[in-house]
Amino acid sequence: MKGNWVLVSKLFDETEIARRVEELAREIAVAVAGDFAIVGLLTGSFVFVADLIRVLDRAGLAPRIEFMKLSSYGHGKESSGAPRLIGGAPEDVAGRRFLLVDDIVDTGRTLDYAKSLLAGKGAARVWTCALVDKPSRRKIDFAADFVGFTVDDVFIVGYGIDYAENYRHLPYIGIID
Repeated sequence: MKGNWVLVSKLFDETEIARRVEELAREIAVAVAGDFAIVGLLTGSFVFVADLIRVLDRAGLAPRIEFMKLSSYGHGKESSGAPRLIGGAPEDVAGRRFLLVDDIVDTGRTLDYAKSLLAGKGAARVWTCALVDKPSRRKIDFAADFVGFTVDDVFIVGYGIDYAENYRHLPYIGIID
């Protein structure tokens, strides 16, 4: 270990991620076709959202792009269990359709909270999408509509996903050893 860095073992490489993002975009294009907005949950989803919207564009879709910043982890490996909105939520929600995009569904609370927030503002429909799902960690009854990868209870980093705000830069998803 160098300084604050830990060892990371590659779980999904760049090619696997790109292939799965393409597949997800095809699934989304069929299910969500038409006018909708993508709301990326910051900070972890930013790389995934960027790749996903480019593939959706190639599929002929042009969603509006918005972001919300939620937090439940801070600088640790364990969720506080209470997601909170940091900053603002999308404006003009009533009657619109949304695809919420997050990096990981862990406890289920963050995506559920964000979905409820948009629904409470009158969204016509809210779908959810997560790059990674950890069903063994679920604390509430929640299932994302679209999931890239399902993993066991391991702590992952890379492709926008962090550990104490580090490792987001990695082009792959790895497990912290």
